[in-house]
Amino acid sequence: MSKLYGGDKSAEYIFQNDMIQQMLDNGWKLGNPNRYNRELALYSDDVLGFIKDTQEEQWQKFCGLYPNNPEQKFLERVASQLNKADPNAANKTVRTFGTLGVLRHELRDRGTRFSLCQFKPEHDLNPDTLARYKKNRLRVVPELVYSPWATDEHEAETDVRAKKWRIDLVLFVNGLPVATMELKSEFKQPVSNAVKQYKTTRFAIDPVTKKPEPLLTFKRGALVHFAVSQDQVYMATHLKGNDTFFLPFNKGTEDGGAGNPIPADNDQYATDYLWNEVLLPDNLLNILSRFMYLQIEEKEDWEGRKSKKETLIFPRYHQWDVVRKLIAAAKDEGPGHKYLIQHSAGSGKSNSIAWSAHQLSAIHTDEGSKLFDSVIVVTDRTVLDDQLQETISQYTSVDGVVGRINRKEGEGSKSEQLATALENSQPI
Repeated sequence: MSKLYGGDKSAEYIFQNDMIQQMLDNGWKLGNPNRYNRELALYSDDVLGFIKDTQEEQWQKFCGLYPNNPEQKFLERVASQLNKADPNAANKTVRTFGTLGVLRHELRDRGTRFSLCQFKPEHDLNPDTLARYKKNRLRVVPELVYSPWATDEHEAETDVRAKKWRIDLVLFVNGLPVATMELKSEFKQPVSNAVKQYKTTRFAIDPVTKKPEPLLTFKRGALVHFAVSQDQVYMATHLKGNDTFFLPFNKGTEDGGAGNPIPADNDQYATDYLWNEVLLPDNLLNILSRFMYLQIEEKEDWEGRKSKKETLIFPRYHQWDVVRKLIAAAKDEGPGHKYLIQHSAGSGKSNSIAWSAHQLSAIHTDEGSKLFDSVIVVTDRTVLDDQLQETISQYTSVDGVVGRINRKEGEGSKSEQLATALENSQPI
C-alpha cells in the first residue's frame, strides 16, 4: 500500500497507513494537522463548513450580528460552550456543555440557533433532515501536535514551553474532537506501551506550563481514547495520569477467551473491527447519539461525606454488538419473537438493558409509525429504575419517557399501574 503520511516505513507506520486508507474507503476525510486550531481544540474548517453547508440562513443572521470576523467569533462561541463542561453536570442545562453536549444540543447566540451535528433520524420521512445527515464531516487527522503551549510565542511570553507531543490519530466530527488513538506494532511494542504512553505523556494538565490541554480535558475534548495494536484494543474516557482506567475493547475469542480471534486472512488485522465496524461513520454517529452518556454516581466515605463521581460511558464492543444486533432483528422480524442475551458478571448488563429499551422504543416502520407502542422492562433490581431514567434522559429532551412501576410510586397495585401505563402508551 502506498504511503499516505510520513516517511517512516516501520511496521507501526504501515499499520497506521493501512488503517487510514481503510477509513478513507469507509467515508472518512483525511485531515491536515496544520489546519488544527490548538488553542480552541477544533478543526476549524469543518466546524464552519458544516454550518455553512447546512444552516445558511442562520449563518447569515449570525454574520449580521458580528460583521467583524464572524468566523472567529463563531469558533470562539463553540469553544466557550465546550469549556463550560462542569465537573458535576447533574442538571440538563449543564449537560448541553462539553463535546457530547454541543454535538447533541443546539448552540444559541443572540437569537441564532445552530446544530453542530445532524444525527440520523428515526425514519426517512423528512428528506431535509436526511440531506443534512449526509453532510456530516468525519475527519481523521494523523500525527497531530495538540498542545497550544508548545509554541515559540508561548515560550517568548512565559519562558516555558510544553513538549511537542503528537498523537497518532485524532478523529473529528464536524470539527469537534471525539476520539484519539495511539498505535503500536506488536512486532516492536505491545499494546500495553500505548496504554503506558497515555498514562505517562498524555496529560489533561500540561506538567510544564500547568495549563489545561483542551484536546485531552475530560468532557471538553476528545470523548474516548483508544490504545491499538494489530492484536488488541483498549479504551479510556478520562485521562488521569497513572490513575487512567483502560478497559479492553476486544471481541473475545471463539472459545470465550480474552483478546481477539486470529483472522483467517493474513492481510487482515485482528483489530480491524475497530475502524471497519465501530468507527464506520454511521456507527460512530449512532454511538454518539444513542449510546454515550455521562454516568453520575453518589459516593459516601466512611465519615459520611458525600461526593459525586462522573464517568463518561462508551459502550464496550460486546455491548455495542449485542444491542445493534437486537435492534436490527427487531426491525427485521417485528414483534412476537424471543431472544436470549447472555452477559457475564460485571459486563455491563444494566447499560445494555437501558440502551436496548431506549432504542427499541424509538424504532419506526417504513411508513413512519412506531413499531412498539411500549417497551416493558421487568427486573428485580431497583437500581435499574434510576439508571434507566438517568441514562435515557440524556438522549431525549422529552420528559416522562420512562414510567416506574413499583409499590412506592404511583397509585394502585403494580398490575393496575402497568395497565394504566400501557393504555397511555408509556414508551418504557
